[in-house]
Amino acid sequence: MKIRSADREDIADLLNLYRHLDPADKETTVEDGLRNLELLKLYPGSTILVGCLGEAIVASCTLVVIPNLTRGAAPYALIENVVTDARFRSRGYGKAVLKHATEAAWHAGCYKVMLLTGSKRPEVLKFYQDAGFEQNKTGFQIRRLPPRAG
Repeated sequence: MKIRSADREDIADLLNLYRHLDPADKETTVEDGLRNLELLKLYPGSTILVGCLGEAIVASCTLVVIPNLTRGAAPYALIENVVTDARFRSRGYGKAVLKHATEAAWHAGCYKVMLLTGSKRPEVLKFYQDAGFEQNKTGFQIRRLPPRAG
């Protein structure tokens, strides 16, 4: 699998992959996707990583590098929208994309990488633990949209 940053030509395929996160989620238009990809690029080090088998995008995550005023001004990173096409799960593709994202965060000088999951399913939590993430903080959120199922 080849891992790279998504580009404009990937948006339609990426939006199709996101249907594996929550098929009932409101669909994003290609135009909105293109606009938001350009906005994400305004944050140095931030990207949407895609894992490709040939031309097919089979796994992805979003990496956001956030400027910081503590920790000697070292930034921190947030990973969001971790997804693997259901037909390609349990083959290590998702973990490979997460590893690449973490290495990119370290390269950007981040002192930590965070991610959240709303899932309580043991296999999902094990996936993140096996990818090197520790469940050692308490997360809080306020949502405008209802959480995804699962």
